[in-house]
Amino acid sequence: MIVETAAGRVRGTDGAFYGIPYATAKRLERPVKPKPWNDVRDALEPGPAAPQPPSRLEHALGRMPLPQSEDCLSLNVFTPSTTGSRPVLVWIHGGGFSSGSGGQDWYAGTRLAREADAVVVTLNYRLGALGFLALDGVPPNLGIADQLAALEWVRDTIAAFGGNPADITLGGQSAGAQSTLALWSAPRARGLIKRIALQSAPLGMRPSTWDEANQNALLLQEELGEDIRTAPTGKLLEAQLRVAAKTARPGSLEPPFQLVADGDLVADDLIESAPEGPALISSTKDELRAFAPDAPQETVDAANSFFVSDRLAEKLDAVVYRIDWHAPGNPFKACHCIDIPFLFGTHDGWDAPMLEGAPKGLEDERGLREVWAAFLHGKRPSADWEGLRPMRP
Repeated sequence: MIVETAAGRVRGTDGAFYGIPYATAKRLERPVKPKPWNDVRDALEPGPAAPQPPSRLEHALGRMPLPQSEDCLSLNVFTPSTTGSRPVLVWIHGGGFSSGSGGQDWYAGTRLAREADAVVVTLNYRLGALGFLALDGVPPNLGIADQLAALEWVRDTIAAFGGNPADITLGGQSAGAQSTLALWSAPRARGLIKRIALQSAPLGMRPSTWDEANQNALLLQEELGEDIRTAPTGKLLEAQLRVAAKTARPGSLEPPFQLVADGDLVADDLIESAPEGPALISSTKDELRAFAPDAPQETVDAANSFFVSDRLAEKLDAVVYRIDWHAPGNPFKACHCIDIPFLFGTHDGWDAPMLEGAPKGLEDERGLREVWAAFLHGKRPSADWEGLRPMRP
């Protein structure tokens, strides 16, 4: 299966195209379009993940054994057919702006694309200090600039994969959901997104101010002891971890390198700046247990306000639901990220402690995918699955 893109032809299989470059970028510089290629490029394996330390949620989610490289700006396309014109979901992965990859097996979009009759796109973007450094002479929010470049690639190219470039839903989970909200509010992304879907967006975490983020950048320089622009990637990640340890506040989930309010790609107040439009918003019943499985239930319940905002739901007239399902007897209960395998139908690709004790065959549970499928096709979905609790009609 060969498809023509603006940069060259790509070869996929069974409707899946992996590791397609959507941009390229030098360290701490803005993304630019990739160089064209002449031969047919195999798109059979995910591209490398952005450089990152181990996820702080490995104890709940399991390991993510993907190669890493600063040359990481690629995306993956899953389509039921390269003919026709169907709605498109562009998915931004989570990971606290410091870990994750759109190429993980967790986000394999084949089942979702087929059942929803939609084209699914997953992507990589720069993470940590390489994506969210606030330093003089460095463009802010490079990770968001990467995501915008991927959206522009989708606009220009997705029709060749059977997608409708005028019918784009931007969605994501956790930091990916927060990124989605940032782009929904960004003037430069207007016209690229028709609707948004947010899973477990950390709505209680405001973007950093320039001064706050710059203090973390200066601390990184101090920890690194050499020029950030030329330091080896491994040393940079080690210094980043030391900054995270030194800046951590008790009870806070905020990473040291995240969105920076810049009046361009990231507004000071993402909720206040969000324009009206269709939205699907969700959370899980026990979000905090992914971070602290032994926390008292009252602490877990109180922390849910970090991931829920009635103000945003009312402003967007959103459909809101909560995932209550959890594996019987599992201490993580309905924790942060438990909804991802239900959306993509990828339970069979996970080896996660949060899923221990779950019955086999959950990848065939279509309830959540049916909700998303209706939303992708412009309908107002209703839930018919016992693991999902509607919070607003």
